[in-house]
Amino acid sequence: MIKRAHRSRLLVSLLIALAVGGSIAAVAPAAAQNIAIVNGKPIPEKRVDEFLEQLKSQGRPDTPELRNAIKEELIARELFTQEADRLGLQKTPEFQRQLERVRQEILIRALIQDNLKRHPVTDAAIQAEYDQLKSQTTGEKEYRTRHILVETEDQAKQIIVELDKGAKFEDLAKQSKDSGSAANGGDLDWNGPSTFVKEFSDAMVKLEKGKYTSVPVHSQFGYHVIRLDDVRDVPPPPLEQVRPQIAQELERRYVQQLQKDLRERAKIQ
Repeated sequence: MIKRAHRSRLLVSLLIALAVGGSIAAVAPAAAQNIAIVNGKPIPEKRVDEFLEQLKSQGRPDTPELRNAIKEELIARELFTQEADRLGLQKTPEFQRQLERVRQEILIRALIQDNLKRHPVTDAAIQAEYDQLKSQTTGEKEYRTRHILVETEDQAKQIIVELDKGAKFEDLAKQSKDSGSAANGGDLDWNGPSTFVKEFSDAMVKLEKGKYTSVPVHSQFGYHVIRLDDVRDVPPPPLEQVRPQIAQELERRYVQQLQKDLRERAKIQ
């Protein structure tokens, strides 16, 4: 009887040990998933990871020091939150108004993301939009010009006289008030008409290639003598260069269409 009782007690002790050990084994991984437990409320480790991802997207490196700083920040937030709850601040009208606003913003973002998942921007849609944009740029021109900018009309007229006598435009450009272009013979590189003030662009587009203005062009900067060196069609940017902008524009249109559809189905009084 004694041996049998001893064996029974041993068996019970073993079962208890296994049960306790199993509980510890089961609890340990769960505890390891929390960075802290504040007044009985756990802070999951995944919240550190989420916080860290935001900082990494801003260029912050993943370091033990940063993780510890995030941990302390989350603990502080939990302490503040618990104290606010204790004081009943979540029941105030102002809190409820802000909570509703934040709830709406989160739901709207979720709806938009869901709509874009169900109606994604396809490569075909991007290509079609690109082709349309490219066709709209046909006919736009860029101009390669030089100019000499001086203070008075008489100075500009004298430059035109010297050009008529055969002087080189590049040499005369050294006296230009525009020091940036003067060092390059008056060269302004390739530009569209909208780059310049109206008086300059109006005179520029009327010039024949290789010709210069026969009368000074007056603008807010002074008096210009302009020479047109070349004209070319504006080359469209390659598709891959503008793909992100096109995709973003199409997504914006999809959201606008969603808003339109919802408004048409809604009863608004």
